[in-house]
Amino acid sequence: MAKTITFKVQAGGILRGEARVPGDKSISHRSIMLGSLAQGVTHVSGFLEAEDALSTLQAFRDMGVDIEGPVQGKLTIHGVGKQGLKAPEKPLYLGNSGTSMRLLSGLLAGQAFDSVLTGDKSLSGRPMKRVTEPLAKMGALIETTEQGTAPLHIKGRAGRLQGIDYVMPMASAQVKSCLLLAGMYAEGVTRVTEPAPTRDHTERMLAGFSYPVGKQGSEVSISAEGTLAATTIDVPSDISSAAFFLVGASIAQGSNIVLKHVGINPTRTGVIDILRLMGANITVLNERVVGGEPVADLQVTAGKLKGIDIPEALVPLAIDEFPVLFVAAACAEGQTRLTGAEELRVKESDRIQVMADGLQTLGVNAQPTPDGMIIQGGGIGAGTVESHGDHRIAMAFSIAGLRASGPIVIKDCENVNTSFPEFIDIAQALGLVLTCGQD
Repeated sequence: MAKTITFKVQAGGILRGEARVPGDKSISHRSIMLGSLAQGVTHVSGFLEAEDALSTLQAFRDMGVDIEGPVQGKLTIHGVGKQGLKAPEKPLYLGNSGTSMRLLSGLLAGQAFDSVLTGDKSLSGRPMKRVTEPLAKMGALIETTEQGTAPLHIKGRAGRLQGIDYVMPMASAQVKSCLLLAGMYAEGVTRVTEPAPTRDHTERMLAGFSYPVGKQGSEVSISAEGTLAATTIDVPSDISSAAFFLVGASIAQGSNIVLKHVGINPTRTGVIDILRLMGANITVLNERVVGGEPVADLQVTAGKLKGIDIPEALVPLAIDEFPVLFVAAACAEGQTRLTGAEELRVKESDRIQVMADGLQTLGVNAQPTPDGMIIQGGGIGAGTVESHGDHRIAMAFSIAGLRASGPIVIKDCENVNTSFPEFIDIAQALGLVLTCGQD
């Protein structure tokens, strides 16, 4: 039987110092996809060398793209142009990466060859109809399991996709990006309207590669009329990874940290807005724009957090950060209520149920609801919790140790490597008393 990784966190600790967390996962994925389809050589620095982004990198190598690196976050991508991908000799294995699978399904629907997308057990259970159904409206031919899950068997429909006007039923950057990538291969214009703002890295990066993208209110449009010109990308630090330390420094008395070069794209800063509403002390320093993406240094000092009703408008802007925001809520004074976040139930795990179970194990009054959670703030106890193989759950409970009454043991943590392989090193350097072992 495969060994599993267990984290053990000692109670207490103060976070102090400076850190630069790894590159943004969303931007790392997209830099490979668009760099591969560009004319010329694209240079990437700050690339996230974690399993999810490396799955995307390997998929494009399997389709004939010459990619040098990564070496210390640097990549050189020899673009093959929009029509230059070659048929892979075997199914493209995407590990745990939902972003890779959903975006590639759109990109591959318009190719001149057939392809198969597979993933690990967790990814094979995640819903794919949200992309395969609108792609079918464009003329794509994609077979899934009866449950609408991977493996995805994609029949190349080069020259036969049609642009559509699609109003998304839920706010999802992955669905939007998937349809925009398919729209680069479709006849006519593809228009996607989103019910609430979601991360816009795809649109920004397409513009960075000189590809025309239309934006009018909540509608984004694209057509096949365009080529991608190679560029240089410096990937900002991932705010989803920074979020663990934003919360950690906010809840541990005496903490004072600076997180360097963090991406503060306005479609991603919900975690900062929510923490500030709770009373966190977060200062944005040295704001600048790098490669079309806004970045800044974030200084965080400990604050006295209060429970809030989280505004639904902020939910899509912080969807990946809720596991650790639930920990902040457990440390706050009073009640925190989250609604409108049913999307959390179909992430790498059912993040509402798994976080509620773990918080209850640690003595927190956390009640799951169909679309969120109600948490009564107070203390965090000691105990053993299950991460269910979900990287963000594992890291969130690690941060909870800063305010726990005793040690917290977290099971099944190997998937932390999918998004944040340096988590343990950075956490220890800043002051979290965290050890890691194999079972």
